[in-house]
Formats: sequence, C-alpha cells, structure tokens
Amino acid sequence: MTQSAVDVNFFDKDVNECPYHAYEQLREEAPVWKDPRTGMYVVTRYEDIRSILLDTTRFSNGVGNGANNTGKAIRPDDPEEAKRQAEIARQAAAVTKLYEEKGWVPAPSLDARDDPNHIEMRRLFDYAFRPSAIRELDPFVEDLAYRLVEDFLPAGECEWVAQLAIPLPLYVIGHQVGVPDEDLPMIKTWTDAWIKRMGLMQTEEEMRWSVEMEIEGQHYFQKLFEQLREEPNDTLLSVLVNREIPEWGRPLNDNELHAEMFADLFVGGSETTTNALAEGVVILCQRPDIFEKVKSDPERYVERFSEEVLRLESPVQGLLRETVVDVEMHGVTIPAGSVVNLRYAAGNRDRRAFDRAEDFDLDRDKPRRHLAFGVGAHHCLGAPLARRELYYGFKALVDLVDEVWLAQDPSTLEHHQNFFLRALKEVRIGFKPAAERRRSAARRSDDEWVDPE
Repeated sequence: MTQSAVDVNFFDKDVNECPYHAYEQLREEAPVWKDPRTGMYVVTRYEDIRSILLDTTRFSNGVGNGANNTGKAIRPDDPEEAKRQAEIARQAAAVTKLYEEKGWVPAPSLDARDDPNHIEMRRLFDYAFRPSAIRELDPFVEDLAYRLVEDFLPAGECEWVAQLAIPLPLYVIGHQVGVPDEDLPMIKTWTDAWIKRMGLMQTEEEMRWSVEMEIEGQHYFQKLFEQLREEPNDTLLSVLVNREIPEWGRPLNDNELHAEMFADLFVGGSETTTNALAEGVVILCQRPDIFEKVKSDPERYVERFSEEVLRLESPVQGLLRETVVDVEMHGVTIPAGSVVNLRYAAGNRDRRAFDRAEDFDLDRDKPRRHLAFGVGAHHCLGAPLARRELYYGFKALVDLVDEVWLAQDPSTLEHHQNFFLRALKEVRIGFKPAAERRRSAARRSDDEWVDPE
C-alpha cells in the first residue's frame, strides 16, 4: 500500500479511544506518513523516534509542545484543510490577544527550547529536581499513597481516578511547589482547561474558555511570584522565581514562569502520572494473574509493572519536533520547517524493538527502554519523581488489598479526547481489603532509585 492510500484520522473519536490498530498500520505501511489533515509528518517506529529525539541538529524543539504553539508550520495538502488551518491561525492570534489584554503571554516552555537556551534553563530545573531534593520527598509520597488507599479501604470500592490517581501526584507537586492543599482542586481545574486546549480538539468557544481559565490561574500564581520575591523560602517555586540563570544574568521573568507553571510543573508534574496510575489499575483488575504476581513480591515487581504500564499505555501518546533542514526517512523527504509528530505510543509497541510487544511482561529485559519519558537532552526531568509516585501508588494498593476488580462494565471505560495525551475519565474498582494490612518493606534505598536515561 502506498503512503497516499493510508487513511488514519487521529481526530476520529474511535481512533482516539483506541489508536493501536492505526499505529500498527502506520508502522508497517507508512512509517513516515504525512497526515493530510494536519500536514504533520507522523513517525511511528521505535528506532526512528529515538534517533530523532537524539538528533538535535536536524530536529528542533522550537515548534513547541504546549497549547500556545501547536499551529506552527502545519501545511495540509487538502485545500479544505488549508482553510481549517488558516482558521486555527486566526484563533491562535485571538488567543494571544486575550493573553495580552487580561494576563501574560506564556513564553516558550522548557520543552519548546533548543540548546544553548534549553540547557541553560534546564540547569535551573535540574537544581530544583536534584536527587537530594527528590529523596527528601520519599516519606511524603509513600505516606500519602498509603493514606489515600486506607481512606477508601472500608468502603470496598472507589473511583480510582478521583480518589488516588489525581490526588497522589497533584498533592506531591503541590507540596513541592509550596501551594496550600486547599488550593489544589482549583489549580487542577485550571490545568485541565490547559490540557483540553493543548489537545487540539476544542471548538473556538471552548478554546476561549480554556484561555480564560488559564488566565485566572495566572493571576493566582502571579501573587505567589511576587510574594516569593519579597520573602524567598525553600520551596521549588521559590528556586524558580529567584535563582539566577548565569548565562542570562537574571532569573525567569513572569511570562516564563507562567509557562512553566502549567506546561512543566502542574501538567508535566502530575497529569501524566495520573494517567499511568489509571491505566495500571485497569490492568490489575483485568489480569488477576498479574495482580497476584505483583502482590507476591512487590519489591521485585511493582517497578517492573509500572514500566510496562508506561510502555503499553503511554500517558503521552506523542509530541512534536520541527525539521531544521530537509530530512529523508524511509524514502520520504520531510522539508525543512515541517512539523514532525513523534508517536511514542506507537514506538513503544514496535515489534522491531520489543519481543511480544503487545504483551504485558513483568520479566521483560531492560524494562526502561520505552519512550514514555523521551530520551536525550529533553528526557523528562520529572521522571525520577513520577517513578516514585507510580511505585508507591501501586504498592499501596497491592499491600492493602487481596483482590481487585472492575466495578463497571469494561466497555464503559472512556478516555478524554486529546491529540497528545491518553487519559481515562474514571475507573470504578472493587476490592477485598487485605486480611493483614501492612507495608511489605521499608522505603527503597538510594541505589534502587538509579534512574538512567
């Protein structure tokens, strides 16, 4: 089959709900495919994605992966789609005007920057997320995970997304940033609006609502920035507000800080972990054999379980790059200035890279070879913290229950419609509390938390 004969629509509700057949078709028939609906070049094979992520000379991050940048350099072939993209550009200009009139126009986030600007800014985050700072969070993460499970244990059932998958990473990043717990539900509302707009599936009215919500959040955070400039403390946010980037001769300004609050801290720092926790519990419910194996030896299998969840149900389905020069891959010429859509989730199920790629394997060699956190210079800086949250979230469940099952028809499980992220709306589970409720072992040692890229 020729590339032009491939017909995949990532905006289709059913494809968005379960994209894996589409990914397989693209991997086998058109591994570099120009999507006529967006003009993006979609790349789906593991080694191709990995090589692009490592090639910062020919592929730029300047296109951005945030909600404020997704319209750049998109060139659809279809005249009707060209009109649609022109309309998107008009809407983007209206969004910028709204920021200018009511809030702050977000600067490019860390993930939308190239070196040397990227590495100069990343050093600030590397300091904020330094190993010693992450280690200090371990007791908080562990205690929170067990407390959340213990809170709903007597009921024998829960809505897992609302009662654990959202609050665990949200309250961890809130604690780290230094915002009051009582403000976190409101912040979650703002970040949800940001995510919906970033997902490319909103009407103009919905997009405006999202921007209005984000601007409301900007005004909340602006007060914190000003307070921390007057009275610095030991929180992560204080570091970001006050620590100077040596090469810039200044700390981050307000526009840069507002971009980071949404893109990298409260979305990057909680949403993707929420999505992995939700997908993982569905697997534990539907596969009693996996649940029993993980429960039999949590210290050995919980981390491996988390990595397989990240591989098979990638919370981030894909992100973007832009070609700096003409690039040829698999006989397809990608012109300079084109948007390349790297579908991590497709690469993570590539049989060329993984034996029995569609299977869930707790004994898989090199379980961290997946692309869920990216690779190279832009490898997710929050990966060590996310892995801790997944570890303690799943470990608390297997420690405190003897059985777990779906308390809803599996056919009713539904994902939010989003071009980039995979997020279950809700997961109702039932469980049998463990006869003996205890933590199966002490906290992990530093050596066990080694987090190579």
